[in-house]
Amino acid sequence: MTQLTATRPRLIAGWLDAKPLRNVFAAFDAAQAEVRVVGGAIRNTLIDRPVIDVDLATPAVPDAVIELARRAGLGAHPTGIEHGTVTLVSDGVGFEVTTLRRDIETDGRHATVAFTQSWDEDAQRRDFTINALYCAPDGAIYDPMGGIADLRRRRVRFIGDGEARIREDYLRILRFFRFSAEYGKGHLDVDGLAAAIKLKQGLSKLAAERIRAEFLKLLAAPYAAEVVRAMYESEILALVLPGTLHPERLARLQAIEAGLGQPPDVICGLAALAVSGPGDVDELAQRLRLSNSEASALRSAASFDPGLDPAQPEAAACAALYRLGSEAFRRAAVVAWARSNAAATDAAWRKRALLVDRWSPPKMPFSGSDVLALGIPAGPSVGEILRAFETWWIAAAFPADRALQLEKFKAFATNVVH
Repeated sequence: MTQLTATRPRLIAGWLDAKPLRNVFAAFDAAQAEVRVVGGAIRNTLIDRPVIDVDLATPAVPDAVIELARRAGLGAHPTGIEHGTVTLVSDGVGFEVTTLRRDIETDGRHATVAFTQSWDEDAQRRDFTINALYCAPDGAIYDPMGGIADLRRRRVRFIGDGEARIREDYLRILRFFRFSAEYGKGHLDVDGLAAAIKLKQGLSKLAAERIRAEFLKLLAAPYAAEVVRAMYESEILALVLPGTLHPERLARLQAIEAGLGQPPDVICGLAALAVSGPGDVDELAQRLRLSNSEASALRSAASFDPGLDPAQPEAAACAALYRLGSEAFRRAAVVAWARSNAAATDAAWRKRALLVDRWSPPKMPFSGSDVLALGIPAGPSVGEILRAFETWWIAAAFPADRALQLEKFKAFATNVVH
């Protein structure tokens, strides 16, 4: 078995000593099988980022992993057996354990792999140096590709030849940009960028679902605006999103969100970047295979309601908030702000965007049962009466006077019936 050189004595992390993971380590130790943490958990710990998942690598083949887990009383599920991945469950916590692999054949979308006993071969098939980090149960870090040095420099660098890595899976073009936005502070490795530009047409080979997942993660990254600008200038962005694109709006949006103390919102980012009119939402939803709920949220965030503009009276904003709902209004307000070309420090826009924090839309005073209680039979008239009253109520700035509400409500009922 190829041994890697330890480049850091020990990794100190709470998750490394947590009982669920120690149980897994103990199961491998009992079977005299080697296992190491790999990738993101190590990377994030080294730069003080939150660790969400802990993935493991081992020379043991999947059947052996399942058997050693069974002997230790751990749950074992072959969640990706064709790629050598078994999910072990310890004290309710899942850990993906993947057998060391080397690529036999790739087509730009999928890889045919073979298991290996070599940690070096496993490292060489990964995408970036900062993802080819391994940590033994005792905390010793193994860094065969120089990932720690790149991490310190905030450099996202392909392992070996960037073009070769991309040809193995064209999704790595988007991963290069996404990881640069997340871990590279928006700076792009020159060689990596050149490889991505040269092979950008390979994106057409990818399933829309894979592009969607990677691009939405990119929009959530802290330096998304800088990276998206580079994608736009290199004509890669046009291969991902349809229509007229506005990277300058995304940059303004992220400055607005930062000024409001809000994290990047993926839906807002997509709306600011790629929606210039109502028809753009449907085209985007189709291109990125957005779910119905995502498409609905995008449509609301891209609202062109006049009440979003602080040049309109606050009553118009309250009406927009009532129509859209609090969450949709919050999104739509910052997107409209980003579209407006106003500065991210504009006081009027800030006040309009924060309307949801000082005013809550009231509940519609009447329902269908109230119409029926007036002796009006069920049918289209019920909806007409409610819509007529609601239109007046919104335009009148939501008067709370019950007597006035009843007077208007009965008057609309009489008008509709007669």
